[in-house]
Amino acid sequence: MSATVKKVTVRTLRRMKEERQPIAMITAYDYPSAKLADKAGVDAVLVGDSLGMVVLGYDSTIPVTVEDMLHHTKAVARGAKRPLLVSDLPFLVAHLNRDEVLKAAGRLLQEGGAEAVKVEGGKEVIPAIRACIQGGIPVMGHLGLTPQSVHQLGGYRVQGRDEEAARRLIEDARLLAEEGICALVLECVPEELSRRITDAVDIPTIGIGAGGSCDGQVLVYHDLLQYGNDLQPGFVKTYVRMGESALKGIRHYVDEVRRGVFPTEEHAFHLPPETAERLNGSEGGEADGDR
Repeated sequence: MSATVKKVTVRTLRRMKEERQPIAMITAYDYPSAKLADKAGVDAVLVGDSLGMVVLGYDSTIPVTVEDMLHHTKAVARGAKRPLLVSDLPFLVAHLNRDEVLKAAGRLLQEGGAEAVKVEGGKEVIPAIRACIQGGIPVMGHLGLTPQSVHQLGGYRVQGRDEEAARRLIEDARLLAEEGICALVLECVPEELSRRITDAVDIPTIGIGAGGSCDGQVLVYHDLLQYGNDLQPGFVKTYVRMGESALKGIRHYVDEVRRGVFPTEEHAFHLPPETAERLNGSEGGEADGDR
């Protein structure tokens, strides 16, 4: 990273909230996507357990393991140098005992190169959040639609629509902020509620399907680029249809191979003339000797 480019830290995000500078966050799952995110100037990169669906082909995030997260976090860390790098604690980890939580989160930092972990859930995961923070591990919270709880929530639905659910989300946000989390993701939350939460806490809120009142936004890499993902949530804006371009290119390649159009002479390598001559001569000699 160039000495003139300042590294984004958790303090940077806090300052951006104070100065009302919107935070741009994106998911990334490998070295190429991380490099592009870095070059594009995003403030934070999330190695989300959404990789289970958009990269590994699962139906949900639930099958994703710590080893999966570690593998992809390592790759992203090699490509994203400026943004704050956050990695998800996968399904159930936040509900394990303190030692196991610390071990998993610690590995994502020590081995994976993450600079913070994201933990889904409200007051029920406070022990895990507290353990990480006391261990020197920054934590980003996640409320609203928490994909790891999709079966309990009854599907991918907007959360906090009724008064009781809304008050519960506000209370959870305050409790997590008091524990010292560095930021809070709000997913699929009505905008009026995300505005209330954003005003109620002194940490940055980062929305995904939560309207424009949050301090920042995050989208899944494959969604905003329309890349290998046929499902398109209503809150997503597609900026480039990369999937269509990639499919067109691959089909063109297959067609040219089958028609013998590729490769051409310009795509071939050749031996130096003297080497080719000697090889041809030796082959001829062997042939003569055989006769």
